[in-house]
Amino acid sequence: MNYKVSKSDGFPLAEVSLQPGEEIRIERGAMAYHNGGVRIEGKMNSNGAGGAGGMLKALGRSMVSGESVFITSVIGQNPDGKIGIAPAVPGTIRELPIGAEQWCLNDSAFFACDASVGYNMKRQTIGRALFGGSGGLFVMETYGTGTMLISSFGDIMEFELDGSAPFVVDNCHVVAWSNRLSYDIKVASGTFGFTSGEGLVNEFRGTGKVLIQTRNLQSLAESVSRFIPSKN
Repeated sequence: MNYKVSKSDGFPLAEVSLQPGEEIRIERGAMAYHNGGVRIEGKMNSNGAGGAGGMLKALGRSMVSGESVFITSVIGQNPDGKIGIAPAVPGTIRELPIGAEQWCLNDSAFFACDASVGYNMKRQTIGRALFGGSGGLFVMETYGTGTMLISSFGDIMEFELDGSAPFVVDNCHVVAWSNRLSYDIKVASGTFGFTSGEGLVNEFRGTGKVLIQTRNLQSLAESVSRFIPSKN
């Protein structure tokens, strides 16, 4: 993927250049502009299955994981095809090389990827799903070889785990982690965190990387909601 990110702290935009026939997939609603040298299509989110079977698979993925039935595909038409894409919230755009390292992603982290890269929905245990509050029974797990772009709310920090101790991250700050890491979702402390003011956390174990975002969208929403008049 040939791209460049605008030099804007907090409000980045990625401009992707596409050759004829080159294809990328982007987050729905991410397009800001294009120069007429690309074609944009909605495709079934079915991991390659076509026809009625593909539609049923896409509907099934949507029902169990909350994914959209369709994904947005962008195909180059001219040698100078360009498209600008922007994340839904202020923050950071970060590249993840996919191949030697495969990743699990939180449900809002995906931004764009090469057509040679994709993701499956990895089933979580019932306990993780009930406590996770994000992604339900499934989390995204990458496959293939190429480039994926992720986005975050705030900056992205990377931590390299050596396996010597567990690493604990607030559930709303997790962006992505190496798929070879094991993890559990737990209450931070007390009864559902009531005594400490903290809620649910992800406890990672093993060797690999964890990427976290420096801001919490849920906390922002709760802070803003106090200033929005209710109908009552």
